[in-house]
Amino acid sequence: MSVVIRLARAGTKKRPFYHIVVADSRFPRDGRFIERLGFFNPLLPKDNETRLKLDFEKVKAWMAKGAQPSDRVMRFLDAAGIAKRTPRNNPQKAVPRKQRGKEGGAAPAAPAA
Repeated sequence: MSVVIRLARAGTKKRPFYHIVVADSRFPRDGRFIERLGFFNPLLPKDNETRLKLDFEKVKAWMAKGAQPSDRVMRFLDAAGIAKRTPRNNPQKAVPRKQRGKEGGAAPAAPAA
């Protein structure tokens, strides 16, 4: 059983609100979860302290048990200094879409397996 720390969407249409939960990776995004660790309200300004509330002690305990945080949760943990997030490398992002395939030095996209 792989356990993940991820966001579960709540709120109404066009008014998102997210609960940060620990869940089995096989469960649906908004379905059953093991424990709620906090919440995230993206509609509040970035300098508002109630935009993100997270119990860092519980997060550390779950990560010690082997829970893997999602990319967005890992960004929160990196900002708080709990875990280090490795930056992603996408060199194709800066190249215009029409020129991506034409360049000889660029590697072609990997086929979907």
